[in-house]
Amino acid sequence: MTSAKPAPITMLVPDFPFSYDEWLSHPAGLGTVPTERLGTRVAVIGGGMAGMTAAYELMRLGLRPIVYEAGQLGGRMRSVPFPGAPGVVAEMGAMRFPVSARSLFHYVDLLGLPTRPFPNPLAPGTPATVIHLGGERHHARTADDLPAAYQQVADAWEKVLTEHAELFTVSTAIRDRDVATLKSVWNRLVTELDDTSFWGFLSASPAFRSFRQREIFGQVGFGSGGWDTDFPNSVLEILRVVYTGADVDHVLIPGGCQQLPRGLWRHRPRGLAHWPHGTSLALLHGEAGPRPAVASMRRSEGGIEVRDVTGQGEVFQAVVCTPHVWTLLNRIRTDPALLTPAQWTAVERTHYMGSSKLFVLTDRPFWRDVDPATGHETMGMTLTDRLARGVYLFDDGPDEPGVMCLSYTWNDDSLKVATLSATERLEVLLARLADIYPGVDIRSHIVGDPVAVTWETEPAFMGAFRANLPGQYRYQRRLFTQFMQDPGGFYLCGDDVSWTAGFAEGAVTTALNAVWGVMHQLGGASPDDNPGPGDAFHRLAPVDLPYS
Repeated sequence: MTSAKPAPITMLVPDFPFSYDEWLSHPAGLGTVPTERLGTRVAVIGGGMAGMTAAYELMRLGLRPIVYEAGQLGGRMRSVPFPGAPGVVAEMGAMRFPVSARSLFHYVDLLGLPTRPFPNPLAPGTPATVIHLGGERHHARTADDLPAAYQQVADAWEKVLTEHAELFTVSTAIRDRDVATLKSVWNRLVTELDDTSFWGFLSASPAFRSFRQREIFGQVGFGSGGWDTDFPNSVLEILRVVYTGADVDHVLIPGGCQQLPRGLWRHRPRGLAHWPHGTSLALLHGEAGPRPAVASMRRSEGGIEVRDVTGQGEVFQAVVCTPHVWTLLNRIRTDPALLTPAQWTAVERTHYMGSSKLFVLTDRPFWRDVDPATGHETMGMTLTDRLARGVYLFDDGPDEPGVMCLSYTWNDDSLKVATLSATERLEVLLARLADIYPGVDIRSHIVGDPVAVTWETEPAFMGAFRANLPGQYRYQRRLFTQFMQDPGGFYLCGDDVSWTAGFAEGAVTTALNAVWGVMHQLGGASPDDNPGPGDAFHRLAPVDLPYS
């Protein structure tokens, strides 16, 4: 007899371990609203993944979502096409998705979008990885090809997770969806570690007693790359990622991940309530498409008045707000009565990570050429302690154009290039990469102009994603649980409201919280055999740390 195959790891977040993927896939559906409420207009502010998820599911319930979007549908799922290369894109925001994100993949599968492995450092599908630290370069296909110091750091990381974060117990509970064990262990860890930074967590462990070990770990890391830009953040942020497998086994969506939110906009679901067969969000909005950016929101007789930048206003019984919460402080004139004073404090205290990227199109994937002198590929996925930090290489075959992400940086490293134009960034990066790859003429293969983004300078975003600092758990709890705190028809969602900011899974799951909230507000309910997140809230609620 062979032993049963272990259950796959999923992004069952320990703070609120509700199985959103099972709620989505249940044949009974998410729920219903009373007949007299069918067709009710609900504002959905923001057309990113959270907005599209909320709008799509509200439409399926028989409600009339009205989407507002300041730019283009997709949010940080922004796939920029290269001129003259149809289907070849630069992923300016989201670009790699953990297979453990089962709620997100509910929609990926719904639309029939293909995926393939993402070329993370040392991933099985990555042809080559180059690590360049302190002027020394190492070429590797697997971790075994690296010097012993790197393996020692990997072992230290595994040791600290096992001995001080109960990795095996928590991971097993997530695989088995053993909520009782998961909550018991995690609630205790939250109490113990809320005031601890990632750096403090590492440096307090005997396994990381050496500064050099912490430096290597920060610059190279394991899974998706280096971790040092997260060192100031709460270690709870890191543990959630590790426990749920969100740092490994990533895939990309060929042709661009923006196909996902745009696909939900056009998709015509079966089994719609109220609306005729063939209805989509695009058809409900007509040729004009989404309404423009929201300028103001205020409580009004009969609901919440939403007014867009053209001056057009409408009063809604329910509003689902998905942008970064900082937009409520500046971009959108927001009635203070829409949130409680404690929730406004949480909005003010929200901490965002910055991030920059620069992409170029190449005539072909020249980096796969083998250097006869070394027997190695000309270039590889690169991790370095110099300005570029992370270099990612993408191709669809030897005779097709290639795409190089010449730099993917965070926080201070992102700020180093924030004032440079895309062309200026390219020049600086080519000079730095010449130190790592002497004799490799990258410039000769570049086709057209570079494309770049710095998310902290994007007006509608002001950062890449939320990342809590030590001591901010209480603030995050207020934002995540806002859909249960008598929201008065106003619902926050989006990945920065979630426990897993920076992952599209968090955008999806908090959007589903908002959908449940709107349904409940309008007198609807989930089926008895498929209770929703609000129905399970009191059993699964995040631990409430004392305030005084």
